[in-house]
Amino acid sequence: MANKYDTQTTAEIVAKDFSAEIANKVILTTGVSPGGLGAFFNQHVAPAKPALLILAGRNPAKNQETAEALSKEHPNLQVRTLQLDLESLAKVREAATTVNGWSDVPHIDVLVNNAGNMACEYSKTIDGFERHFATNHVGPFLFTNLIISKVLAAKSPRIVNISSDGHRLSSIRWPDIGFSDGQLYNKWRAYGQAKTANVLFAVALSTKLSSKGLTAFSLHPGVIGTNLGSHLDWNTDYPGLQAIDRELGNSEGWSEGFDFKSPSRGVATHIVAAFDPTLKDRTKNCFILLDSNGSYLQDGHIANPYTETIKPYALDKIEADKLWKLSEKLVGQEFAY
Repeated sequence: MANKYDTQTTAEIVAKDFSAEIANKVILTTGVSPGGLGAFFNQHVAPAKPALLILAGRNPAKNQETAEALSKEHPNLQVRTLQLDLESLAKVREAATTVNGWSDVPHIDVLVNNAGNMACEYSKTIDGFERHFATNHVGPFLFTNLIISKVLAAKSPRIVNISSDGHRLSSIRWPDIGFSDGQLYNKWRAYGQAKTANVLFAVALSTKLSSKGLTAFSLHPGVIGTNLGSHLDWNTDYPGLQAIDRELGNSEGWSEGFDFKSPSRGVATHIVAAFDPTLKDRTKNCFILLDSNGSYLQDGHIANPYTETIKPYALDKIEADKLWKLSEKLVGQEFAY
C-alpha cells in the first residue's frame, strides 16, 4: 500500500488537504508554549477556520502568548486558554472542572494530548510519581477521562496522543514504574516508558470507546529542534541514547545522528492523525493482525510494523488494559465504559 504522505510532507500540504475536516471543529491542544509543536499545530490549522481553538498549558503567560499570536494572524479566530498543570492531579481536576463548566462549549471534536517532557533528570511530582510518567501519561489519562463526555458529544470524536519512536527504549516496567525511587533511573528509559504509555493509552481508548464513535491514535512527529529538548547537550547525551539502543538491538543504535525535521514537517503527522477521516477505515489502512483505530502514525501515515519502528508491546491490547487499570489506581478513580 503506497502512502500519500511521507517524511517530507509539510503541515501546509496536509492542512490544505483536510481543510474541510478542520473547519468548524472545536480543538483542544495541551502543551502550547511558543516554539513548541502544540503551538505550531494550531498555527497550521487556524487558516482552515476551526470553530474554536482551546490552548491548554501550565503557564498562563505562555498560553496567552500563543493565543495572541494566533489572533493577530487570524482576527476572526475564536481562541480560548486553559491553565492545565499535568504534574498535579488536583490541578488536572481543576482544569477539567473548568472545561466541563463551559456551557458555551457543549462538545470537543478533537483532543490533542501534546504536552510532555523528555529525558529529564530524576524527580518526582507533588503526587509522588516519576516526572516523565506523570506528565506524559498519568496527567493526560486523568484529564482525558474527566472531560470525555464533552469529547463523546462530538459528531466524530477523536483523541490524538503525541508519542515518539523513543517508545522503543522501554516497555512498561510493571513492578517498578518509578525506577526504585530513582536508584535504577535512566532518563532515556524513563522517557521510553512514558512514550509507550502514550501509545497504549490510545489503544485502550479505541478499544473501550469505539462503540461510541471515538477514534484514537498516537504518533511520532519526528525529531524536531523545539524547546522540548533545549536542556540536552547532544554531544554528551547522544552517546548514552545510542548505547541503550545498541543494548536493546534497535537499529537506531547504529544510525549516524538524527534526521531533524522542520516544525512544519513535524506537525504534519499531528494534522493527519487529528483530521484524516480515512484512518478509521480498516480496509485502507490496516496491516495484518492490526486494527486501524488505535494505530500509531509516523511521517503522515500509519506506521508499518514490518519496516518502521513500532514495538509490538506498545500496541498490545492486554498491555493497554493493564496500563488502564494501573492508571486508575494511580489517580484513585475508575473509568468504566
